[in-house]
Amino acid sequence: MFVVMRTITVKEGTSDLVVERFSEPGIVEEQPGFVDIQILVKDVRRGEEEVVVQIRWESKEAWKNWEKSDAHIQAHRSSRGEAKPDHVLSTSHAAYELKTVKLPRTAENRA
Repeated sequence: MFVVMRTITVKEGTSDLVVERFSEPGIVEEQPGFVDIQILVKDVRRGEEEVVVQIRWESKEAWKNWEKSDAHIQAHRSSRGEAKPDHVLSTSHAAYELKTVKLPRTAENRA
């Protein structure tokens, strides 16, 4: 599995705007090899907020195919030149290869 993570730092009280944007239906959900999107909001009491958008793919190749697809290119081309929203302070991007997953032990697999 291949995981792409985008970390978005926003002004206090605006993380819901990012959650809403990434929760809307989109074309990525229709792409071969797409697994899911998880949206995490850092637990903070006050100040800047952080949203992590985690997109899981069956493979690095599936993600690369999405990145090179006409649909992806068109989506980014249409937003090119637009100023980032006022509430967004910074963004970063990283990609990871999932190596292992640990599941809860159950009575069946303890024996």
